Amino acid sequence: MNFLKSHNNYSRSADEVLLLKYRETGDLEVLAALYEKYMHLVYGLCIKYLKDKDSSKDAVMQIFEELIIKSARHEVSNFKSWLHVLTRNFCLSQMRSVKNKQKESLDAVDNMSDGVQHDQGWDDEMWKLDQCKQKLSQEQRTSIELFFIADKCYKEIADSTGYDVKEVKSYIQNGKRNLKICMEKSRGKK
Repeated sequence: MNFLKSHNNYSRSADEVLLLKYRETGDLEVLAALYEKYMHLVYGLCIKYLKDKDSSKDAVMQIFEELIIKSARHEVSNFKSWLHVLTRNFCLSQMRSVKNKQKESLDAVDNMSDGVQHDQGWDDEMWKLDQCKQKLSQEQRTSIELFFIADKCYKEIADSTGYDVKEVKSYIQNGKRNLKICMEKSRGKK
């Protein structure tokens, strides 16, 4: 039992020694050696939040880049716990960023009425948008309405529709593109 306690203390102090050495020397190999010990945990946490292997792999690299800067600025007493919080915050930030970009894209489709007054012209634009939505596949229309109008996340949409999360992402992306194309065509016919 004493061996386990001293071993855990050794691991923790080994992390602290490596972090201190990095802070003193700026040697990225030292920081990389420390990060490598926990990289599998960082990846697992990224998978949990981002639900995509490629995005998670990218996130692992981006988190290391943040670690270079943030570990020099912050006093860290328990590296593993601090890295967990850093990773979680990074993933949550990524998720918010993706959701905001998608919302902006749909807002752009909704606001394609540049120069149209909020009277008969506005009503025509809304009518065109509704007509274009009707041309979407049922999956695209449902996913877009749940995501942008009901403000549901991918997982909530997948749970309520039976689609998997990758399908939901695809339906939303392709649906937005199809809406944009349809709206541009309907304006050209004017």
